[in-house]
Amino acid sequence: MARELQFDDEGVILTLTGATGFFALKFNLKMPYSTIKNVYVDYFDAPRWMLRMPGTSIPALHIFEGSFKYADEWYFLSYESRVPLLNIELEGHEKYKYVIFEIDDPTGVAADIRRRLARHTTNG
Repeated sequence: MARELQFDDEGVILTLTGATGFFALKFNLKMPYSTIKNVYVDYFDAPRWMLRMPGTSIPALHIFEGSFKYADEWYFLSYESRVPLLNIELEGHEKYKYVIFEIDDPTGVAADIRRRLARHTTNG
């Protein structure tokens, strides 16, 4: 898969490789632990009137890559199928309110983020 999560002492970094990064017009997205409000796995249907700013979307095929704005909130979307997605809700991030992406084992990854977030909160 063309998406990886990396962790450091300050937060989570979503890395997009190859064509995924090209179509998203972004290759790395940093999410400090202090901005992560909620992490869960669910399906996501992009609102029909979401503005692409910049990015790539083919709604009929469920392909969304890049930055989107809807109802005055910024979303970063990176997926190309209708499958359960990792949803990260942010608060106080420099740009995004939601980061939603496709990744192998989204439930396991969500649990890992929650564990690291709890450790950071306890130690921070």
